[in-house]
Amino acid sequence: MNEFINPADVPKVKFYSGEEVPCVGMGTFGSDRVSPQEVSSAVGGAIRCGYRMFDCAACYGNEDQIGEVFQAAFAEGVVERKELFIMTKVWNDMHRNVAQACEKSISDLKCDYIDLYFIHWPFPNYHAPGCDVDSRNPDSRPFSVEEFVDTYRQCEELVKQGKIRNIGISNMTIPKLEAVLPLLKIKPVACELELHPCFQQQELLDYLVAHEIQPVGYMPLGSPRRPERDICPEDVADMQTPVMREIAAAHGVHPALIALKWGQQRGEIVIPFSIHNYVSNLKCVTEDPLTEEEMERIGTLECGNRLVKGQVFLWQGARDWHDLWDEDGVIVR
Repeated sequence: MNEFINPADVPKVKFYSGEEVPCVGMGTFGSDRVSPQEVSSAVGGAIRCGYRMFDCAACYGNEDQIGEVFQAAFAEGVVERKELFIMTKVWNDMHRNVAQACEKSISDLKCDYIDLYFIHWPFPNYHAPGCDVDSRNPDSRPFSVEEFVDTYRQCEELVKQGKIRNIGISNMTIPKLEAVLPLLKIKPVACELELHPCFQQQELLDYLVAHEIQPVGYMPLGSPRRPERDICPEDVADMQTPVMREIAAAHGVHPALIALKWGQQRGEIVIPFSIHNYVSNLKCVTEDPLTEEEMERIGTLECGNRLVKGQVFLWQGARDWHDLWDEDGVIVR
């Protein structure tokens, strides 16, 4: 039997709406290395050890298995639906059919409603999950404010219908946010973005906080188990840096837990994925915080180490993956 961490002991963050949610969620992206059955089994264990937030996505290909685990937990009285905070995302091929995508996720996850529904990528450039990194879709196109707002309007309608409680955005940039935020009727409560010690995105993080949008950091460990196709020779392994190893040794824990403490202490919701270490991933934010000096040392590790580059979403005429991220401060069209 796994150790139980009382959900009341897990620090909370507060959305602009006033709703309080856990600062740690469990990611469910198996990254092509872990089967849907292994992911859903870990979700079952995680619920029983005290996790109350789960980050899912239609394109992960495992929502139906996770739904069976949720349903079993509800039926056994382990947890009630209202105690879980379930997040999922509309995939790129469903930007014109958000209601249909959402209905399928609700049905697969067997959860009646979604607590936080993200637009997974800010453009409808579709590629099948698991495709090769060199794949390109001839229909891909640059970011369109009009298309994005149309997708977002559909999410706003789902809020009115009670299908989703909150709307989230993901993989955005400051120029894209500047273009769309004034046009939205319901402000997003959260934004998912890649965040880890060697890729801190401080400017974007500060922008989100200033606009009362909660940052949700994916790949908080620097994702050593991401798909092979996403690994480039220049990538840095965050947890193997001397600073992370020294701080981990000082605390007597694995560097992964230092990465999670750092993310949580800088104000993120962290959503690590693990089928083996999920108990310690949750427990670490309830004890033994990092010192200010340790936080500052980790702050020096920033080196622009973006791991999810998004190559498969490039459009004809784009130079390379840098065009997806508006690095010069304007939307690349």
